[in-house]
Amino acid sequence: MSADPYNSVVRMFFADPRHCGDVEGGAVGYFEDQGLRIRLSAEVRERTITRLRFRAWGCPHIIAAAEAVCRQFEGRPVQELEQFETGQIMQDLAVPVEKTGRILVLEDTVRSLGQAIQDRLTTTQE
Repeated sequence: MSADPYNSVVRMFFADPRHCGDVEGGAVGYFEDQGLRIRLSAEVRERTITRLRFRAWGCPHIIAAAEAVCRQFEGRPVQELEQFETGQIMQDLAVPVEKTGRILVLEDTVRSLGQAIQDRLTTTQE
């Protein structure tokens, strides 16, 4: 067993968070719990997430996980946010089981963003 608590994917995403920041005027999902704060913002065109950014205050696993979410869902249809799986991201990033609650905070943030986008889409259709 390695003494290093972070695998190479966590180190890569933490070192190069390409999606860190905000989308001005975008839909926002935000959640705060367990000493963590995660904010996702998205620009959507024709029901596709064209830009997705994050701000995260937490450990390297959370920052890497937020980056992974942005990389996974940017350029994809909004409804695919519903397919976010905590188990897969925990496996990909080798997140220790004791940090499961933190990844669940990210899941809540993804759901919050999905709802914010749906609310905007509903408002523009009315």
